[in-house]
Amino acid sequence: MTMSGKVTMLNTFITRDEADAAGMPSRCCVVGVSALLTQLLEEAVDVPALYDLDGRAGKLMSLLVAEIASMPELPLHAPLPADPRLARVCRRVFDTPSITISLDEVAADAGMSRRTFTRMFRSETGASFAQWRQQVCLLAAVARLGEGQAVTRVAMDLGYASPSAFACAFRLATGQAPSRYLEEAGRAS
Repeated sequence: MTMSGKVTMLNTFITRDEADAAGMPSRCCVVGVSALLTQLLEEAVDVPALYDLDGRAGKLMSLLVAEIASMPELPLHAPLPADPRLARVCRRVFDTPSITISLDEVAADAGMSRRTFTRMFRSETGASFAQWRQQVCLLAAVARLGEGQAVTRVAMDLGYASPSAFACAFRLATGQAPSRYLEEAGRAS
């Protein structure tokens, strides 16, 4: 997991049965965090490991699970594959993200044919390399824009043909223009 900027991380461990009953996804994903969820997580920190399921702590934890289950899945995530060859190539892309990195380039770097790379990559990440690469670029963009870098500079550094091409890709992935996305993220934190 990679995070940038000021981050507070709280983990909640939920049994598979509870997650299934709440309708949570069976795969790893990133979800939004509402103000209520933030408060519930902060309150849950003080709940003992063994608590009365029918008491206040039990009700708090039930509401916490329900609130997590209701959160929207965020569109910006790029899972790392388990295969060491694929993971090595993906880490390089994370280190120097660019929309121009080609499938042939990464397949050769992994020591695989294009076809084998494509099949394994989709199997391990659930996305094509092009989709994944775009997510990595957008994640890098969010971090850089959050640091105050100009949209034009970020777009050019990530290999987009123009700032408008970058803004279009950003809007397609998030539903918002880069500036609007950052405004809303700032309000949520």
